[in-house]
Amino acid sequence: MGKPESWRLIPASYPILLDVQTRFQDLDPNGHLNNVAFAALFEHGRVRLNRDVRPMGERPGNERTMVAAVTINYLREGSYPDDVVVASGIGRIGTSSWTIEQAMFQHGLCIATCDTVVVCRTDNAAQPLRIELREQLEKMLTTGS
Repeated sequence: MGKPESWRLIPASYPILLDVQTRFQDLDPNGHLNNVAFAALFEHGRVRLNRDVRPMGERPGNERTMVAAVTINYLREGSYPDDVVVASGIGRIGTSSWTIEQAMFQHGLCIATCDTVVVCRTDNAAQPLRIELREQLEKMLTTGS
């Protein structure tokens, strides 16, 4: 993965900003946040975004979403006990999938970016996204989209 586009390094580029506390168990032997911690922190932000886009009570019973791919670009070391800000938004919207674009900030600096492809399946088959879901996703677009 190449260097992220400059807009990805700015928190205001994302519609959702979430303060997340780091944990002692997130440390590697060198005293930095480990790669598993980065993945978990991004997941926390991704779940929050998904709940805002698709409230649990409004989801059809036959509609499921699955993570198809996750790519994390580590830019700087993260530290404990300092909180991070996980910024999240929607990038590309496809026929039956979308990409969540995220960045993680600590002390005002971007320490990592993450792209996650989410696939939506209805009745265990790929179907075009419902218009209501597409409209909700469009409300959460990043400024780079």
